[in-house]
Amino acid sequence: LEDWRVEETGPGTTRLQAAAGDVAIDLTLSDLKGPVLHGDRGYSQKGPDPGNASYYYSLSRLASDGVVTVGDRSFPVQGLSWQDHEYSTSALAADQVGWDWFALQLDDGSELKVFHIRKADGSVDPFSAGTFIAPDGSATPLTHEDFTITVHDTWRSPHSSAEYPARWTVAVPSQGLRLEIEPYLADQELNVSYSYWEGAVNFTGERNGMPVSGDGYVEMTGYAGSMQGQF
Repeated sequence: LEDWRVEETGPGTTRLQAAAGDVAIDLTLSDLKGPVLHGDRGYSQKGPDPGNASYYYSLSRLASDGVVTVGDRSFPVQGLSWQDHEYSTSALAADQVGWDWFALQLDDGSELKVFHIRKADGSVDPFSAGTFIAPDGSATPLTHEDFTITVHDTWRSPHSSAEYPARWTVAVPSQGLRLEIEPYLADQELNVSYSYWEGAVNFTGERNGMPVSGDGYVEMTGYAGSMQGQF
């Protein structure tokens, strides 16, 4: 697409090239685990009606290296990436206003994906769900009863005046998992045709009594107005 390019260069290996303004990336991503199917064999129900669902899989651990260019300076980078592929015809049910979505990579080789769907009355929808991915790539589906997301702080956007959660505890008792999560930067709000928060986070905690830490990504919608009609 113009000067943006995604190219499969070999089995499980992808090259990304893109530029916008004075920033450019050239990255090679190598899949370390294979695809993870969320929900029922990749069918992720989000509400009571058949259309309130998506087909959804993730590549949750991609070894990544390449170059990031800012202006006339180039920086070699390496780390881990996460790729989601989700597609649907209807994102939300009539009484749902937004979601809080977490994708977290632990330094013990496991990953966690959880999301809360928020209803108009402020409650958590029972269609909220998640997936725990073990170091060997095996996936355990999670219902809304299997995990908790507790908010400890908020941040008010100077751009949209929306107030977003800004620090959390995520716990999955069945996995002995408890994580304390905070953003790298408070202001990671995106203001496009609608405003929402999407950005990088880091965390510390424990899994089965052993210390863990890591990085991740959080997406929060519906705080600057309902997401109804946006998709």
